[in-house]
Amino acid sequence: MFGFHQYKRVFTILLKTFVLFFTQAEASDNWPMFRGGSARGTSDNSNLPLEWDAKKKKNIEWKVTVPGLGWSNPVVHSGRIYLTSAVSEGEIEPRKPGLYFGGDRKEPIKHIHHFIVLCLDIESGGYLWQKEVLATRPVTPIHIKNSYAAETPVTDGERVYAYFGSHGLYCLDNTGKKLWEKMFKPYEMRNGWGTGASPILEGDQLIIVNDNMEDSWLAAFDKKNGKQLWKTKREEPSNWSTPFVWKHDGISELILTGRNQTRSYDLAGNERWSLKWKTRTSIVIPTPFEAHGLLYIASGYVGDREKHVYAIKPGAKNDISLKSGETKNNFIAWYDKRAAPYNPSPLVYGDEFYTLFDFGFLACRDARSGSVHFDKERINPDKPTGFTASPWAYRGHVFALSEAGETYVFLAGKEYKLVRVNYTGGMSMANPALAADRLILRNQNHLFSIREKR
Repeated sequence: MFGFHQYKRVFTILLKTFVLFFTQAEASDNWPMFRGGSARGTSDNSNLPLEWDAKKKKNIEWKVTVPGLGWSNPVVHSGRIYLTSAVSEGEIEPRKPGLYFGGDRKEPIKHIHHFIVLCLDIESGGYLWQKEVLATRPVTPIHIKNSYAAETPVTDGERVYAYFGSHGLYCLDNTGKKLWEKMFKPYEMRNGWGTGASPILEGDQLIIVNDNMEDSWLAAFDKKNGKQLWKTKREEPSNWSTPFVWKHDGISELILTGRNQTRSYDLAGNERWSLKWKTRTSIVIPTPFEAHGLLYIASGYVGDREKHVYAIKPGAKNDISLKSGETKNNFIAWYDKRAAPYNPSPLVYGDEFYTLFDFGFLACRDARSGSVHFDKERINPDKPTGFTASPWAYRGHVFALSEAGETYVFLAGKEYKLVRVNYTGGMSMANPALAADRLILRNQNHLFSIREKR
């Protein structure tokens, strides 16, 4: 017969199991930051939608108009959707899909912009509140394809943090009350393209990177009151890559890519290790992430001769750069000079590493070894289109959203298999949120909740 201590032990195990299950279920309902809590852009939810069509209203739970213009991704926590936008008082150039050179802007847009944070109910799509955090003429230019609300907010459920680059960092509670704000010097960005690296949360630290052409830095702020906790100078030019916290073996590494080097920092801003690209890279946008115990970093500007991907092992120290002729070393599991995209972040799903190229190609490699399964398959030969949003995956499928608002759906695996095309329409450059069984997707003018009817 069980004694008291045996019953207590069983009860403790059951309680821990329940808490773990509840925590995992709760986490799957949330999508708190750029590319989700893991920064991988994947979900294990088996009820997420595979098919949708906005024109036919197939699996479109609701659709609402979003004021202004923003390419920030929606984030979700506790049944609430948060996103940002910038509303101009004057006419601005229409954003056009497709890849093209040019688009530089020498001067800021002259019209007053209203910088806003939006909160919607995930069930109905109704607005719970809209908060204007700043109204001003922009202090920096942006690329004609960009917006002044490019950075994705981050939330812990109690507060939401919205970063507008040179136009400030803002903390609001979940009722829309502004709790604190920080303003920064407006720095020059490459070719006047504007900013784009999103903030992240780690414990009580809100972390942002500001790599520019004048005075680059990485900094952490107390998430409750905005007090600067530390700041580290960076020898890097303009950068649009969001930081990532890599946790392994009881340690946490803050990973930042850059044009010159990828660097690892501890959570006090001290450098742990660095890696130089094998050849010079012009622009870095994809965010780092972890899968299969490896850290993946990428840089693939269309104008560069080589488009790097590195898979990095834990335990690195000091300079881990590859020497001439090397494709691996003690801390680099594999390297490929042809595998990186420009704008989209790569994707690991299952055992495969996927690259979505901006010009409309998909490639697949083994995630652990880097060996090629298929290379640069043209997604739509009859209708070439550009891709800026990162691919995502669930239910055995990989999804790629074009700038024209078409989502190409592939069977996951070693073979290239396009199975369908879904439609929302409208210019699309933002990554969706995968929240429980809903896909929350944003285009230039609208926000959609896509959900299978059951």
